[in-house]
Amino acid sequence: MTSEQDHALFRMPDRLFAELAAGGGSAAAVTFLERAERARRLLLLRTLLGHLDALPTPLTPVAEAWRVLKEAAEKSPEPVERLLLAPATGGWISHMLRRVHGTATGPPLWAEAGHLSALALSASLHAGMETALDVPLTSGRLPLPGLGMVRLPEAREGLAVGRATTAGGELTVTGPGHTTGSVRVTCRPLTRRADADGDTWLPLRTLTHTGPDGRAPVTVVLEDLDPYRDLDDHLPPARLDEEEAREWQRLFGEAARILARPGIPGPGRADPAMIRAIVPFGRTAVSPPPPPFVQVSASSGDSFGGMLIVRPASALALAETLVHELQHSKLAALLHLFPLLEDDRAERYYAPWRTDPRHLTGLLHGAYAFTGVAGFWRDRLAGAEGGEAVERAAYFFALRRLQSRLAVRTLLTSGRLTVQGRALVSGLARTLDGWLREPVPHTALSRARTAAALHRTEWRLRNVVPPSPGHEGPCFRPDRTSWPDVRTHAFAHRPVAPHTADEYLAAGDAAAALARYTGQLAADPAEPHALAGWIVARAALDPGRATRRMLARPELLQPLPSG
Repeated sequence: MTSEQDHALFRMPDRLFAELAAGGGSAAAVTFLERAERARRLLLLRTLLGHLDALPTPLTPVAEAWRVLKEAAEKSPEPVERLLLAPATGGWISHMLRRVHGTATGPPLWAEAGHLSALALSASLHAGMETALDVPLTSGRLPLPGLGMVRLPEAREGLAVGRATTAGGELTVTGPGHTTGSVRVTCRPLTRRADADGDTWLPLRTLTHTGPDGRAPVTVVLEDLDPYRDLDDHLPPARLDEEEAREWQRLFGEAARILARPGIPGPGRADPAMIRAIVPFGRTAVSPPPPPFVQVSASSGDSFGGMLIVRPASALALAETLVHELQHSKLAALLHLFPLLEDDRAERYYAPWRTDPRHLTGLLHGAYAFTGVAGFWRDRLAGAEGGEAVERAAYFFALRRLQSRLAVRTLLTSGRLTVQGRALVSGLARTLDGWLREPVPHTALSRARTAAALHRTEWRLRNVVPPSPGHEGPCFRPDRTSWPDVRTHAFAHRPVAPHTADEYLAAGDAAAALARYTGQLAADPAEPHALAGWIVARAALDPGRATRRMLARPELLQPLPSG
């Protein structure tokens, strides 16, 4: 590992670009992207070291920590490469660059810069080196990237300076005590899993899965300790309890088996071995129970292969989310290699999976991610057994292919794609056009089309106002807020005994739905949820030119529709 610039150009083979442009990507394509991310990360790290060289610090200077890290890489390259490529390391580097440029905040800069010493300590343990470094302690805690966290009992609260030494795989950390004197802990992080009482050493948690073909087990980090596991902010550790960790392992094992099942060849596959880390979000215990689908998941271009996820109730939902977030990682890496579009960052585009207007980069990310999700449900449809499983898979395949193709059309007609961007989005279009020709059970297809129309209609009612004279493009409501999209998942199944207006519409009884929406609108003629349902139900009953115009521009409709 070196911080010097490598002037050899990265040239992506056409076949690998074509795989990624189709919405998929083989192991070779993902490996190429990871190599590119490694080079980028080293360049960013070199830039960061230049900013930190003269930083006043009570810790070991960054130049010395970097020297230790490089020496460890020479002696034990593979584990140090894993440290460099860990998603949290990329998060730290980018966060620090934002800190030195004044666009991010956090603990004192010298303390955050000291994370390089923690990386060097982890590397020196792997290499069996003798090292002594001054490190930042937060209430006696010292995170060791890729290994876990040391906790000093009876340590001083708040930020302090400690001393860490390594020798023969043994780590000793000394820091100021709670009242007077100092406290010390000695452990062997590479071989010791955990203390009996868990007081002084917390090992890194991992998720494992052994594939059906007998390959070596896949290991993915379940990251609940590293301070740079979030998308930007410095975070304290949030250790999962044992029951919650076991639940993550159960769900991950089942999700990995789902992804390993044979399916129709094409985009939308995700090998769990491509995932580097999962960050559990917003939950440290199994109670209360989670919702049946993932409410929050996210990833960052700075943290290739990492993803932040609220644990869902089902392995199927987790498998879908792994596909979704890996798509984001692949596209982010492509955006680091190629200028794909010219984006003025104006949030004015409709994204069928969002409740707010998006900028073009966000729309591109969504189109790429949901093309992968459509492929995921295509695979599930091919292997589905039983009516309910077929209906659910068919619905989400039909819905996500339709929504993704709509976003792709917006991107292709925007006039802002570069040559490489147009090649990428055209590849997505070819994939989606092929999928749109594939047969889907009629009832599921009908519900998917209805759900897509409902979302777009309600989005326009809640976000768009009629444009003023001479104004091009949509005009957005100044009072718009986020709103709950309850229909996308609710329409996944056909109601057997409908009661509400939405249920009648999902069941295919547009007349009964229209009557109930009309009743709701009598109390509030402009209520967007009911008005969107009224418009879509009316269009289903009378698919003429007037209703097509009403679907295209629902914001032009008078507040009080006539039944």
